[in-house]
Amino acid sequence: MAKTPPTDVRSIEGLKELMAKLRDPDGGCPWDVEQDHKSIARYCIEEAYEVVDAIEHGSDADLVNELGDLLLQVVFHAQMAKERGAFTFEDVVEGIVTKMVRRHPHVFEAADGRDADGQTVQWEEMKARERAEKGDDSLLADVPVGLPALSRAEKLTKRAARVGFEWEKPEHILDKLEEEIGELREAMASGDERHTEEELGDVAFCVANIGRRLKIDTETALRFTNEKFEKRFRHIEARVEGSGRNFEDHSLEELEAYWQEAKSL
Repeated sequence: MAKTPPTDVRSIEGLKELMAKLRDPDGGCPWDVEQDHKSIARYCIEEAYEVVDAIEHGSDADLVNELGDLLLQVVFHAQMAKERGAFTFEDVVEGIVTKMVRRHPHVFEAADGRDADGQTVQWEEMKARERAEKGDDSLLADVPVGLPALSRAEKLTKRAARVGFEWEKPEHILDKLEEEIGELREAMASGDERHTEEELGDVAFCVANIGRRLKIDTETALRFTNEKFEKRFRHIEARVEGSGRNFEDHSLEELEAYWQEAKSL
């Protein structure tokens, strides 16, 4: 028997009702019923990136849609946890509200005139206390392993820099990058794939560190480069199609000429 859709489609209660019906073993969606926290974990990352994509492309309609998809992931996890008797959506809300009030005493307690930089320092001090309360007071303790690798590299080096483990100037990291590229060349020449992989990781880590020192988000910079590459390669595809020949019938020099055309557009 078909289930009745939620009548309140503009509140969180309607969304929670929808998720409960999708997860109902008796007449719910078989795919939704089969999922657990681990099986859908990757969708949180995917949906978050789609939110960023909507923001960068400036479409409010897309942003509404993608924020809904991201919110659905929160409700999905909360519903599964409720079924296990672990926690509820209300627990999630209470947790974040409590934490944000605690981390903003300059808003919810007596004001002390602290500026934005001072608030950032206080925020980090509070997070340090929270890490210690969890039994791990390492500066790196709460840098999520699930972050994109470039973003995590930036956060790791930012944390280390707080205690002086930092290059004096960004140019010094460029010197280190050149050193790592040299080691990558040696690894490639050796034919050792595992060593080559390790050295390539060192190169990428240096690039992320340079981005942090220059106050450039490396992940964002790479996304822009990806978009630029896609646009230019699509031009190559169009030129190949217009020539009446296949890619295989073009020399690398011809394809490079198309690429240079794309760069000038």
